[in-house]
Amino acid sequence: MKVVAITSSPKGKNSTTLRLVNAALEGAREAGAETEIVDVARKKINYCKGCVSCYAKGKCVQKDEYNKVAEKFFSADGVILSSPNYIDNVSAQLKTFLDRSANSIHEQMLDGKYGLTLTTSGGSEYENVLKVMNSFINRSGGLVVGSVGFSNAQGAQGMEEGVRKAREAGKDLVAAIKEKRSYPDQEAPIKEWRRRFEQTLKFNKERWTHNYQHWVEKGWIKE
Repeated sequence: MKVVAITSSPKGKNSTTLRLVNAALEGAREAGAETEIVDVARKKINYCKGCVSCYAKGKCVQKDEYNKVAEKFFSADGVILSSPNYIDNVSAQLKTFLDRSANSIHEQMLDGKYGLTLTTSGGSEYENVLKVMNSFINRSGGLVVGSVGFSNAQGAQGMEEGVRKAREAGKDLVAAIKEKRSYPDQEAPIKEWRRRFEQTLKFNKERWTHNYQHWVEKGWIKE
């Protein structure tokens, strides 16, 4: 079992968010998973050009490090997305990765997989950051096991509690994967989105050739 975590803070090893990620991965390893961190702030990942060629080809045509990162991330059994709170949103580095991953939504590339989201902030408001990351996982077909946020305003004791919660969340992520846990409140809207998107896909089948064939192979659409 493999769990891959994306970190996205430009602060690198000095990132507070990284402390939560390391704790979550420690918990995942204790529960029996193999783990890996990918720091997208240290990768050459260009902005999305909106060319939608990924819908036709199944991968991005830009020549940078995105496809290698995406292959690791989307092939994992469990995923972790993390970001500091930058003006009530994810960091630019993570947003760039998410924008380049639009095809993961079309092809539901996290189908059957489970995710965890982590964030830190200077103030007390960080829920929207978690919401953005949770939405990406759900819209890609994955299920969110949990989320952990921490505010630096809580001080050292709050950080200690955040690290503890992240470690337990990492363990729970692995447990959910092993149990093939169900989350009906998340599964219902995913199912409804697929029902509606099927019509969009049929309309664009000649242009979005890889998307269409992927759905046929998954049994989500009948020719």
